[in-house]
Amino acid sequence: MSKILLSALVFLLIFDSTIAQNVNEEISHSRQNAITRTVDAVSAAVVGINVIEVREYRDPFANFFGNDPFFNQFFGNRNYKQEVKGLGSGFIISSDGYVITNDHVAGNAKQITVTLTNGKKYQAAIIGTDLVTDVCLLKLAPEKGETFPYVQLGNSDEVLIGEWVIALGNPFGLFDNIDKPIVTVGVISAKGMNLNVDNNRSYRGLIQTDAVINSGNSGGPLVNSVGEVIGINTLIYTAGVSQAYIGYGFALPINRVKTIIDELQTKGKVERNFWTGIDVRPVDVQIARYFGLKQAQGVIVSDIQKNSPADRAGLLIADIIVEINGERIITNDNLISIMQESRAGDKWKIKVYRDKKIVTIDLTLEKQN
Repeated sequence: MSKILLSALVFLLIFDSTIAQNVNEEISHSRQNAITRTVDAVSAAVVGINVIEVREYRDPFANFFGNDPFFNQFFGNRNYKQEVKGLGSGFIISSDGYVITNDHVAGNAKQITVTLTNGKKYQAAIIGTDLVTDVCLLKLAPEKGETFPYVQLGNSDEVLIGEWVIALGNPFGLFDNIDKPIVTVGVISAKGMNLNVDNNRSYRGLIQTDAVINSGNSGGPLVNSVGEVIGINTLIYTAGVSQAYIGYGFALPINRVKTIIDELQTKGKVERNFWTGIDVRPVDVQIARYFGLKQAQGVIVSDIQKNSPADRAGLLIADIIVEINGERIITNDNLISIMQESRAGDKWKIKVYRDKKIVTIDLTLEKQN
């Protein structure tokens, strides 16, 4: 083989190797994007939560017999308590081990085990929990000198419909197998979603996403593409009895959660001890027709207590409340939801239908003695 041909072959080998190396580097670089970087940054602060809850089951026939010893000798006491295991997700928000999750995940637990991505397990204590907003604050007990990885909380008021988001969590208890959060990706589908009051909970202003959220994801973080938590994964829309994702997931906006967490840290609970001094009833078809409303929507003031906040604000009997702080009042449920998330000192800007005109009234909620 001539020296010229040998030199050409060596050049081609080196050239091919250089091309392959450049291609590999380009592929490796292109695989690293905002989503993968966010997952790397956030994953260590995502936790799996296993709980043991004591539930009391009452015999429906006990209401008929009470504690009558005559019937108890035949039927016995069929009321009983049972330990129930549950699971969910959460995320660490401080280096000293505060953890956020849902109230429906850990709010009633007597024992809570939190698993980190490194496989280490901790017993957690409930600092405070709020059934209404479905938020629960836990605290891990660090060893001496130990610190925890934690997430950054974003601004949920600035979320954009269509922007990429990442849901992380512990669906189906998979932390027991892999000690890593499961990652799904989607976009913000909608925001400001209000769902009906359920089990005394108030789900208002929710973020809707098409990122896959399944059973066990509850309490985990919904994160934007720069690694900020913008919501707590809380609800999924299911068909029938299925607990599988079919296209709609909902997260509590983190700005709303921040105010709840502040109260839970300082007081251990959320205080809603306020009053308005009004009684209302739904607007039905007859009421709407009588007052000249096109639709049977809103609530009508049926009574006002003298010297109450409503009385001093200028509300009148027969006023029809159609909006509070920019939110339309269509049924009693809308008003109940707003009241459940309000505090003493909050200011309501109320729009009422009065004398076939819309009148705006400012009402300050006062603490009830």
